[in-house]
Amino acid sequence: MPAELSKRLADQFRWIDPGPASTHLVSDMSGWWRDPEILAEIGPALAALFRPENPTLVIAPEVTGLMLGPLVATALGIGFLPAYKNTGDRRIAEPTTWATTPTDYRGRRLALGVRDRHLGPEDRVLVVDDWVASGAQVRALYQVITARGGTPLGTAAIVADCPLELARELRVRSLLDGRDLGP
Repeated sequence: MPAELSKRLADQFRWIDPGPASTHLVSDMSGWWRDPEILAEIGPALAALFRPENPTLVIAPEVTGLMLGPLVATALGIGFLPAYKNTGDRRIAEPTTWATTPTDYRGRRLALGVRDRHLGPEDRVLVVDDWVASGAQVRALYQVITARGGTPLGTAAIVADCPLELARELRVRSLLDGRDLGP
């Protein structure tokens, strides 16, 4: 990854203290999406992390993944499949494969799903996300991919803020380490 992109990512990131009722700082990545140079470079930089593995499909979880995933898929010249969270607000009106996450960094369990007709045994899948902390969503998406007969190749993330052992186990490759962004 170009050093300039690393610097821009760090410069456009900030931690926000939501106040005394909060137990943790909140990450603010909005500067990444506002910066046209980051938008132009982020897809190709993440794609380069897994290009040698020849993925055939990118899957990314909503919400931020719905922006980031297509940038990576376009850089690789392959398709994109969104993974939706079953929040109860909407239902997908066709066959969908779901997996429930282990408890994530907020103590939540989420159901993630993809439309069955877009994922099959021929797919070599790259999962893309902005931030990997607990690996909960990555694990659930690997379960979905495997259940549909696909092959999960690994995860390309902007930030890996998880233990090195977890990153190795889940095959997470990232542009930044959590320590690159402070607190």
